[in-house]
Amino acid sequence: MLVHAPFVLRCLAFVMIVLVLCRPQTSNSWSDRTIEGIDIMLCMDISTSMLAEDLRPNRIEAAKKVASEFISGRPNDNIGLTIFAGESFTQCPMTTDHAVLLNLFKNVSCSMVQRGTMSDGTAIGMGLANAISRLKDSKAKSKVIILLTDGSNNAGDISPLTAAEIAKSFGIRVYTIGVGTNGTARYPYPVGGHIEYINIPVEIDTKTLASIAGTTNGEFYRATNNNKLREVYQEIDKLEKTKMNVKEYSKRYEAFMPFALIACILLFVELLLRETILKKIP
Repeated sequence: MLVHAPFVLRCLAFVMIVLVLCRPQTSNSWSDRTIEGIDIMLCMDISTSMLAEDLRPNRIEAAKKVASEFISGRPNDNIGLTIFAGESFTQCPMTTDHAVLLNLFKNVSCSMVQRGTMSDGTAIGMGLANAISRLKDSKAKSKVIILLTDGSNNAGDISPLTAAEIAKSFGIRVYTIGVGTNGTARYPYPVGGHIEYINIPVEIDTKTLASIAGTTNGEFYRATNNNKLREVYQEIDKLEKTKMNVKEYSKRYEAFMPFALIACILLFVELLLRETILKKIP
């Protein structure tokens, strides 16, 4: 049996060397982490007036870009999306899977109205009511709606102020954003198979939007350009911070040394056996 010992020792040493090359590690770590997410519904106007180009490239695309940045910056929150024109529906229910939400966001456009999928108009009350229906049963301590529009309520069966009172009764805070420059805006108008540009008046019902925000303890903002719109979302982001109390510690230790030491001992014993007890004399 002893004659096979060097081979066995060499095999065991090889196993130890493989373990060394795998570079095993151990770690000491502790964590004390408290996260309280916020439930947020984005409520976005997609009426054809959102194609106006006073923001670049136009209002709808500028709004989508800034809202997407807002979503990406809040990974711990439940966020959903409601869209409205002459009517309203939920594009995405509240979710923490923001990859899905952002993917659905890409499909939001005024073409939904142009194709006849939705009727044109600005049903602010209906859009707000739809968003409220998604938040009313939420157990989150903070429930928020961010409503963005470029016009005045001219459609729907629910008035914006009635919807605001409903939001208040459910403890939902509404931030309203009136998007569009002051005066007139450049608007693409299809004529005979091509596009002509006309200037249309910017008519935002700032009084109603301010009343909605005031009723629900929110804030009203005017976004007249891309930078201002981004600043608005940044301000809302600061006001609605997720509560976090995080303590983390982690330290890794290399754990390959014992295996390396065992490999050296095995190789030494093998060599010793070959040069002593099992040494062959020619």
